[in-house]
Amino acid sequence: MRVLAAVDKFRGTATAAQVAKAIADACWEAGHDCDEAPVSDGGEGWLEAFGGATRTSTVTGPLGQPIEAPWRFVDGVAIIEMAQASGLLLAGGRSANSPMDATTAGTGELINAALDVGARRIIVGLGGSATTDGGLGAIRAIKRLPRLARVDLLVACDVRTLFTDAAPVFGPQKGASPAQIRMLTGRLERLIQVYQREFGIDVSQVEGSGAAGGLAGGLVAIGGRLVPGFDLLTDELGLVERCAQADLVITGEGYLDPQSFEGKVVGGMQTIAARLRVPIVAVAGDTDPDVAGRITARSLVEAFGRDEAMQRPTWCIEQIVPEILRSFASPTAH
Repeated sequence: MRVLAAVDKFRGTATAAQVAKAIADACWEAGHDCDEAPVSDGGEGWLEAFGGATRTSTVTGPLGQPIEAPWRFVDGVAIIEMAQASGLLLAGGRSANSPMDATTAGTGELINAALDVGARRIIVGLGGSATTDGGLGAIRAIKRLPRLARVDLLVACDVRTLFTDAAPVFGPQKGASPAQIRMLTGRLERLIQVYQREFGIDVSQVEGSGAAGGLAGGLVAIGGRLVPGFDLLTDELGLVERCAQADLVITGEGYLDPQSFEGKVVGGMQTIAARLRVPIVAVAGDTDPDVAGRITARSLVEAFGRDEAMQRPTWCIEQIVPEILRSFASPTAH
């Protein structure tokens, strides 16, 4: 068989590339071909899904510290993962973050760097942010805003959250207290007026504008277009064509739950595979009981226990894939 390994990260335990490689290693060992396709919906792993960094720039981190942020520039296209410049992990996680001060300035500085090298298209993946600044830090850091009018600025996100809902929906994940959430919401409400006055754009009712603490809305204000991250990557990586050449698709992510089927990698790959009538199975670190019957799935926790699944996810994947291959290679598999 020819297998397409189109997988998302197993957050906190394995990158999408590591998961895809583990599937490929097991396939090759069993005598099958495998096409490795690490995928992202716009969050962490976005840069890796496009092939990894080709450049680094020193930018302002989420709490004001200088950091080295990787990004990609090939054939006039710049790929930026905002988590690499303004991410929660860079701030030390929820407990170390300063929600009122966290800034997207570093993401703006990466956009600036892309403009400096003549990028014709800039694709920004959102997710994993430390910030709720409505994108103001990024906008103020971009020194050549007029150039953006000649650039295709695409903003990849996988949520529909409105601009002022960014604080109550995502603030707690970033360490914001109830009082801080109220203050952040007020700040976002004022920013709507600022963006309308400066750019003539009302971001208040734009679906998804609250992504990454409102960075999505800020980028819309300066001409960006919000695009579902998985859909954008599908086109960029030719996933439909690659799926059409496969006899089996193995997809997966760290935790399979109902949200996995709403703009995420697993649901996206299931839709493509169903359209092409290619069988598909999901491998997950763990699964929510509510997804039973929605997709054929294998859980590492169920098969090997939580400790093994967390500590040795790629080993677990290498053990479970041969069983999947035997099942789908049999005449009665589908």
